Amino acid sequence: MTITSPEASVDAAERDLLERVPTGLFVGGRWTPSRSGGTLDVADPSTGRVLTTIASADPEDGLAALDAACAAADDWARTPPRRRAEILRRAWELLQERRDEFALLITLEMGKPLHEAQGEVTYGGEFLRWFSEEAVRITGRYGINPEGTGRTIVSHHPVGPCLLITPWNFPLAMATRKIAPALAAGCTVVVKPAELTPLTTLFFARVLEDAGVPAGVVNVIPTNSSKTVSAPIIAEPRLRKLSFTGSTEVGKVLLRQAAENVLRTSMELGGNAPFLVFEDADLDAAVEGALLAKFRNSGEACTAANRFLVQRSVVREFSDRVAARVEAMRVGRGTEQGVQVGPLIDARAVAKTSALVADAVSRGAEVRTGGDALPGEGTFFAPTVVTEVPADSDLFRTEIFGPVLSIVPFDDEDEAVRLANGTEYGLAAYVYTRDLARGQRMMEGLETGMLGLNAGVISNASAPFGGVKQSGLGREGGVEGIHEYLTTKYTMTPDPTI
Repeated sequence: MTITSPEASVDAAERDLLERVPTGLFVGGRWTPSRSGGTLDVADPSTGRVLTTIASADPEDGLAALDAACAAADDWARTPPRRRAEILRRAWELLQERRDEFALLITLEMGKPLHEAQGEVTYGGEFLRWFSEEAVRITGRYGINPEGTGRTIVSHHPVGPCLLITPWNFPLAMATRKIAPALAAGCTVVVKPAELTPLTTLFFARVLEDAGVPAGVVNVIPTNSSKTVSAPIIAEPRLRKLSFTGSTEVGKVLLRQAAENVLRTSMELGGNAPFLVFEDADLDAAVEGALLAKFRNSGEACTAANRFLVQRSVVREFSDRVAARVEAMRVGRGTEQGVQVGPLIDARAVAKTSALVADAVSRGAEVRTGGDALPGEGTFFAPTVVTEVPADSDLFRTEIFGPVLSIVPFDDEDEAVRLANGTEYGLAAYVYTRDLARGQRMMEGLETGMLGLNAGVISNASAPFGGVKQSGLGREGGVEGIHEYLTTKYTMTPDPTI
């Protein structure tokens, strides 16, 4: 593999961009410091150097943000759907105008290659455009009850103020995927972005401000003390909805907290996606799909393929072809030309990935390429292919969140399904086969919320994103996404002819 050296310092374009990113909390339409004066350093994972310092919210700031969201809630709920749609559409237009700046900012704070960051801007923007269109399509129904004695009216209404907690790996798309349907439905929000990548969300809040979102409708509170800030907000009876994307472990904690006030919840949690390659698959397509499903975002995606289950008759050829491609990958700072794999988010991620590979090797797995953290600045881990991975290894059972492609052979379809389903997770899965009947059996037999059938990338704003089992609750995106932010009301009226 080729390794590029990080630039000695940020260039003028990067400095100019960072100077224009807001550094305060966004509460009630105003940019303010933390009440306690707390601050948070945001670092570039490719160098470890601080990019900028921003305000870090304390519990009082969090409650002030909820106060602002509650104060704006009634007016925003009464805002005509067309007006809400126009504001979201304008936000999409502004995002397109500033797409290069957003892509660069995502790369700086998160580390992904610039071309992938540009893809995230496109993907994230589509949630604004999609839900601007869905805002005017919130419908109900009217009908005669079965007995003929009355009329049934079913209507949908904003659920109320929402707390949205976003992860660090897609700092724009995870914000738009939650904010856009909430605003389209008529809800106000408090957004707590991840401590590691808050700058993109702050920059996006400026877009929403410029697009005409009224004061208090969107509030953004970065913090280096997530637990202490989130818990009082969740405990407030005025909060009516919690949406979280992150680990299953943290999601369970939040669900317990949300139970106290019986909050509506959306949970997009961990994954351990299987990638099944059958002997009749188009291996050219399977290899390309494998590289996309595994190494996009350096493997730091909940939909990333973790377990490559390959039929024994083609496992050698698949392994050889994948290993050759991975060995040729270029690793480096995401702003460098031609870089395919950037750094992991922090040193803990590197340590975890190293431990997972070491455990698999100790149980008999073979490293075909990579397998180690890379020396020098930043938190880089070599793109890795590991074969003959035992089913009892941590690498097989754990969400990797790193650039490690692990291959496990199987003999027949029943074994493949058993291995694929043998996990508490069920977010995404991938299958490569030319057999239409087998593809249909996989659709029905795999325990997953999403399936890529001969496709290595599955996310789309127009489709419902979410999982089963311990991968979460609810769906984001698609026509289903806006209903996560709506309540259903049934009204009974007497038969008007009586």
